[in-house]
Amino acid sequence: MAHRRVDVDEIIGDEDQYEDDVVQYSVADLENISNVKTQDVRNYLQRGDFVNALARALDQPCYGGAEVEPLKNIAMQNIFQVLSSIRPTDIPQIVGLLNSQQIDTLVKYIYKGLASPAVFNSNILLSWHEKVIELSGPGSIARCLTDRRLV
Repeated sequence: MAHRRVDVDEIIGDEDQYEDDVVQYSVADLENISNVKTQDVRNYLQRGDFVNALARALDQPCYGGAEVEPLKNIAMQNIFQVLSSIRPTDIPQIVGLLNSQQIDTLVKYIYKGLASPAVFNSNILLSWHEKVIELSGPGSIARCLTDRRLV
């Protein structure tokens, strides 16, 4: 440690002291939000309003531990349903209408889907990944990988 003049561990301290900016909901509240969101996404898809369907599916992502894992899976199903409904030629136009927070959340869901190739079609997710990163740049990947909140 002779090469270090400052003890970084002393400055940083305990990482548990930092709280995420996640709004804490009860599991019942998250279930209600999930049910309403699922219905809204289906309604938008039936009307062919893919932009609002994707924006609604990305709104209020479900963060939390094992107790909300079923709700996270429902959210992933919603996202994949929207992504698979959109033609590949329309992807750049739709991604261009999303804000940076929505794009970062979308990248998280794409990676979550790619982690389960038996459940989700990787071809669809990879085509979305290509178009999203092409438009948003590699910063979305870095923010997704460094964010401790998992979808």
